Amino acid sequence: MAVQTSEKPSARKRLVADRARRTSKADQVYTEIKEAILSGALAPGGAIDKLALCAKLGVSRFPVTAAINRLAFERLVVIEPQHGSFVAKIAANDVREWMMIRRALEAEIAAEAARGLPAETQREIERNLRYQQAAAEAGDVAGFYVLDVEFHKLIVDGMALRHAREILDGLRSHLERVRRIALSPPGRLPSAHAEHKRIFDAILSGNGADAAAAMRAHLDETTATFERIAVQNPENFIG
Repeated sequence: MAVQTSEKPSARKRLVADRARRTSKADQVYTEIKEAILSGALAPGGAIDKLALCAKLGVSRFPVTAAINRLAFERLVVIEPQHGSFVAKIAANDVREWMMIRRALEAEIAAEAARGLPAETQREIERNLRYQQAAAEAGDVAGFYVLDVEFHKLIVDGMALRHAREILDGLRSHLERVRRIALSPPGRLPSAHAEHKRIFDAILSGNGADAAAAMRAHLDETTATFERIAVQNPENFIG
């Protein structure tokens, strides 16, 4: 009895460990493919070569197929039976609506922040802006994007606007590809850094109207950059 009891848990543990490894590998593959889509390494409208991905990532077809199905649910991939899987094109009209909502909300948040941003948050934003400048000077689009997201989050979190944060996080998931693309044109990184600094300076001045105007101007420029890119690369967009 003692031998049988000791063997069964061991078998279960091996099964659990095997499943955990497979789940971890599937998550890694999902993350790799999603990052390739968001960064533009896999272009909108482009076919997804499963075999090439398997070879590149050193995995079987199962985790790649599972990742593609998951990304299809997130509307980053389109699966066409008998034809294959493709990176979803960017829905331009949806982007315009999401940016309109984001601009209205973040302008109000900037105005609210001008009434009094905590000193610790101010120091964090100052540090963030220094890092932004370094990323802009290095031409580091990926690094700048991370700092861009953090800059906007710091303002919201500094004012403890939990519900606004939830809404903006939802919008960010829809706009991530566009926000990255909008940072790619030459000269955009230093311009975005300067716009962020103007927002912060307006907040510190205590003038809510100026802070809201600076935020709107920044997001208007982001939208205008997106529109220029959409005109130059119509094959990547629908709507």
